[in-house]
Amino acid sequence: MKPLMVLILSIALLESGAQAAEPSQALDPAPTAKDWAALAALPDWSGVWVPDINDHQKQITSNPPPWLPAAAAKAAALDAEERGGRPRGLFVNCLPEGMPSLMLITHNSIEFLFVPGRIVMLGESDGGRERRIYTDGRSHPSDPDPSFHGHSIGHWEGDTLVVDTVGILPQAYIAVSEAVGLANNGDLHVIERLRVSAPNTLTDELTIIAPKVFSAPWKTTRVFFRDRARQHEIVEGSCLQGKFAEGVDAHGDAAFIPLKFDDQGAPIPPDSGGSPP
Repeated sequence: MKPLMVLILSIALLESGAQAAEPSQALDPAPTAKDWAALAALPDWSGVWVPDINDHQKQITSNPPPWLPAAAAKAAALDAEERGGRPRGLFVNCLPEGMPSLMLITHNSIEFLFVPGRIVMLGESDGGRERRIYTDGRSHPSDPDPSFHGHSIGHWEGDTLVVDTVGILPQAYIAVSEAVGLANNGDLHVIERLRVSAPNTLTDELTIIAPKVFSAPWKTTRVFFRDRARQHEIVEGSCLQGKFAEGVDAHGDAAFIPLKFDDQGAPIPPDSGGSPP
């Protein structure tokens, strides 16, 4: 074989080997008119869903998390501090609540947006951070990058959305309130069954598998009521905004002025000149 032909053949073999070694780059196909039309057949989850606080409290009393002994002692200490008027406050540093706390604690109104291949869930108290649930038939990545909300895939069983979530950061809390909860410490797996159980009632049946802090899977439910009033639509939230006052800077431009706080944690307003005291 001529040297030039050998060189060309070698390059071709190298290129084909390199292409075979590269991981496939799957693309999300553009939704078709049929895909958009298919959304009309799904259950109506429109509106804002507000947690049922009374039902949540009953759940915590009658069906507490199955903490391992060491974790139970820590949770009991946090509960005692909260009951004594000294709540620790788990969500005070602007990090996302994450899973499963996003669905567990009482104050978080949520909204669902259906698009072909996924469901996007918005949570008001989490600064509008979104949770994505993929419904296009994909599986979990073999080695997911850990995140606060993890990687969620879902499928419909009749009118019930079954969601499987893995890849949650070990630091993400399993919280029963804003003051009582522990980091999951890894290997967390959350399975949910969500359905409209009454005309304006959404039920989320959760199975939380947390082998580093639980002695057994925890099965619990959370109930949400639908509110369609425009005055109760989810609004923009920013967890740090309360640490600033709206004012102007030394150049006369609109600016957020950092506040100082007294010993009791109350903000001290900036002076009339717009500078911090």
